Amino acid sequence: MNFLDNFITSLMLIRVTDVIDIAIIAFVVYKLFSLLRNTRAEQVLYGLIFVLIFASIADMLNLNTVSWVMNQFLTVSLVFIIVVFQPELRTGLERIGRGRSIFGSEKNMRNEDSIKEIVSAMSSLSRQKIGALVVLEREVGLSDIIESGTMLEADISSELLINIFIPNTPLHDGAVIIRKNTITAAACYLPLSQSNTIAKELGTRHRAAIGITEKSDAVVIIVSEETGNISVAENGVINRYFDEESLTIRLRNEISEKGLKKDE
Repeated sequence: MNFLDNFITSLMLIRVTDVIDIAIIAFVVYKLFSLLRNTRAEQVLYGLIFVLIFASIADMLNLNTVSWVMNQFLTVSLVFIIVVFQPELRTGLERIGRGRSIFGSEKNMRNEDSIKEIVSAMSSLSRQKIGALVVLEREVGLSDIIESGTMLEADISSELLINIFIPNTPLHDGAVIIRKNTITAAACYLPLSQSNTIAKELGTRHRAAIGITEKSDAVVIIVSEETGNISVAENGVINRYFDEESLTIRLRNEISEKGLKKDE
């Protein structure tokens, strides 16, 4: 009964500001986990949480030496995280500060037209075994990647996408960046993934696709020059062997069904 009385008394002492305070912290922690999910920093975050819990227990038990060591470790860890995980931190800040979707401000009909044009181009390139790399920008802005290529600012059309990737043309080497309903730039350079888990039969084009999805929330479509296979990369993971129907469904899901942020 004493425990129950103390619990009720404690509840009665809770103020509205305390509830708001807890809600804000819970929201920040949730967003932090969302931003770091499927990145290298995710496991480090779990490790830091374990250390924090261990340090709190040591402090409650008056284990002064252990508590001091844990506090020093946490201080050094913060500097280590800032240095080692700078790309992930940058990506997280970009997600907070910038809001972009693939086709955020356009109507559903325009979205569907864009999907048809992209799928038509990828299917044609696949049949001809012409390599292609198309990046669909989402919430994380890719301005630095765009600046590495040639600006186009053209409406999406299958004919233009096919012509861009025709071998020995000025823009064929590199990636096309699509922002909303616009082919923003071509011949863009993407960062290569350093992952050791990528299948050895996948070449530089696929490694570049995985690399940009490790550093942003972009969706990348790849056409293999050797096999003509169509693949899609997202969140550092690549899925292969898409046909017209499955690619259309995947793009519809990415654009319409994942709760992407919409421009007002």
